[in-house]
Amino acid sequence: MAQAGTVIPALNERPIKNTICLFDVDDTLSRPRRAASSSMLQLLSALRHKLAIGFVGGSNLVKQQEQLGTSAIDVTSLFDFCFPENGLVAYRMGEALATQSFIGWLGEEKWKRFVNFCLRFIADCDEIPIKRGTFVEFRNGMVNVSPIGRNATVEERNQFNAFDKEAGVRKMMVEALKKEFPDYGLTYAIGGQISFDVFPHGWDKTYCLNHLQADKERPDGVDFKTIHFFGDKTMEGGNDYEIYTDPRTIGHSVTGPDDTEKQLRELFDL
Repeated sequence: MAQAGTVIPALNERPIKNTICLFDVDDTLSRPRRAASSSMLQLLSALRHKLAIGFVGGSNLVKQQEQLGTSAIDVTSLFDFCFPENGLVAYRMGEALATQSFIGWLGEEKWKRFVNFCLRFIADCDEIPIKRGTFVEFRNGMVNVSPIGRNATVEERNQFNAFDKEAGVRKMMVEALKKEFPDYGLTYAIGGQISFDVFPHGWDKTYCLNHLQADKERPDGVDFKTIHFFGDKTMEGGNDYEIYTDPRTIGHSVTGPDDTEKQLRELFDL
């Protein structure tokens, strides 16, 4: 990685003060379930010498390690802040922060009703062209629902993504869930190629901003006054929309990893 032989300045000693660049993962730093390019990792390393960097995504840390880390390098050592599951699981400089539990918030009985409805809907939905496995993935702070199943291959994911842009199966399923569970207090966010996330109101990607705002209370903390956010699903209903439009952030909409690199080079003279 760029400047690998140099020591990264302490978080409160970066040249561009009180500033962080926060990134979505899929189609922002890397293609879905693909490893980030060497040029992206080099650029992020160079950027980290100027200001703080972090990522926020709906997936768990294991999947983000596959995309952003390496077999020899822990992803939590490559970013100052790591926010898997929208920040409901969080790391600062490799140190784990407080977590939240979706199941603890919702309760077992409501959860069983919800997951049973999801599985019945998928089983009865003939519009779905192929079905694989792992249709509902329970994470610490949210649930990920995939009509095709998360076991689909990369090729099958690409095919479903193209199909769903026309058929709108995910949108149809989200509307059915909203109608069935209007009093559950849940938010639905379509993201990536094959799935959508489900979490309590307020537990979207803006949740991670709580950790950033609290950082100034630490002895070595930073008062982040400027938070740049880069994401691709920034349209209403996309899983980047809330944080992209949040008044605490400066939103940058990207079309893919190459566009992210281009914007970073122009903004920060890299």
